[in-house]
Amino acid sequence: MSQQETKNSILIVEDEESIQKGLCDVFIYHGYEVKATSDGASGLKEALTGKYDLILLDIMLPEMNGLTVCNEIRKKDRSQPIILLTAKGDEEDIIEGLKQGADDYISKPFSVRELLARVESVLRRSPKLLNNAEKINWGSLMIDPQNLVVHCNDEKIELTRREIDILRYLIKNPQRPVTRQELLKEVWGYGNTQMETRTVDIHMAKLRRKIESDPQQPKLILTIRGEGYRIEKPNA
Repeated sequence: MSQQETKNSILIVEDEESIQKGLCDVFIYHGYEVKATSDGASGLKEALTGKYDLILLDIMLPEMNGLTVCNEIRKKDRSQPIILLTAKGDEEDIIEGLKQGADDYISKPFSVRELLARVESVLRRSPKLLNNAEKINWGSLMIDPQNLVVHCNDEKIELTRREIDILRYLIKNPQRPVTRQELLKEVWGYGNTQMETRTVDIHMAKLRRKIESDPQQPKLILTIRGEGYRIEKPNA
């Protein structure tokens, strides 16, 4: 990544000194402004200042674990980009972290190239892209991207920025299956869509729990076996 005229700022919340220092060095070298904290409580306090374009958040932290930090951030700010750092194989933590509202995760050990690619992709899908997005009527749903809500039958449903992005992309491509690889490319912005990640499926499950009357028997977002996801137009 080339030096940026306006530097993106990253908050790194990581308690292992060697990893924290390495991450700081990498991002500073690539033109980012960086702040680092070593425990969950101070990380949360810093995150809630709203000064950061992205938060890189380890799950295993003293004082307050990363899952709790992520959840507390989401209570205040549903658009703050968050990437979790997880131990390889900690499947339950990964699933729970994405349920708490993280945009994505990366498992340790990771390559600098992969880390930078994921951070750059999340930043490209920044909240600023939704500032001028128009409301979308889809059957009985009214999607309000700027305020991160969906209105359905007089009910107001709060969504995260990523969930809004998923809905908008599916609606732009109705009545055909959209593959996981396509969503990774077009919604997450990943150039390498062959990476192993459960991000799409977990985000989709969480979105269904919010907007489907019966998430176990979805009527709006259907899974097309072997192909991906397709959105159906609900009755107005």
